[in-house]
Amino acid sequence: MIVLIKGNVQYPITLDPTVWIFDDRKIKLEEAFESKADKQDDYTGFQKPPVNRSISKMEGEEFLKNSYVMPLKDFINNAEPNHEAATAKLITGIEDSFETITYKNLINGYFLFSKNGKPLKEDGPVHFYYGDGSNQDNPVKYIKEIVID
Repeated sequence: MIVLIKGNVQYPITLDPTVWIFDDRKIKLEEAFESKADKQDDYTGFQKPPVNRSISKMEGEEFLKNSYVMPLKDFINNAEPNHEAATAKLITGIEDSFETITYKNLINGYFLFSKNGKPLKEDGPVHFYYGDGSNQDNPVKYIKEIVID
């Protein structure tokens, strides 16, 4: 259930989407593709996720009902891609298949990591959604690695 970020980067990174449910940067799937004018944007860049913050019972119940995405920008920036990075391959676990996307689409994209409160065990560990939501009906599934070119 991990995802690797590697390739044309200074620091390869291993992501564990199973812990993102406790990360304040997560966004409800249905809210991720609302226009910026429709939502209140209080996110101002990289923030450390809370380490030992207590989760209320009400929050816990909400986590078990909703689907969540995680913005990719912070993770990609932490890997420090080289300046010439232009594309990325989303490597899936299906017979070495992959989808090539632009670097800009990658950093503006989202990973779905929780559907109806559950990890994506069957077709995960994550699904990729373009930031504009253009592939909401057909996200890239089974993603195991991001290789930045």
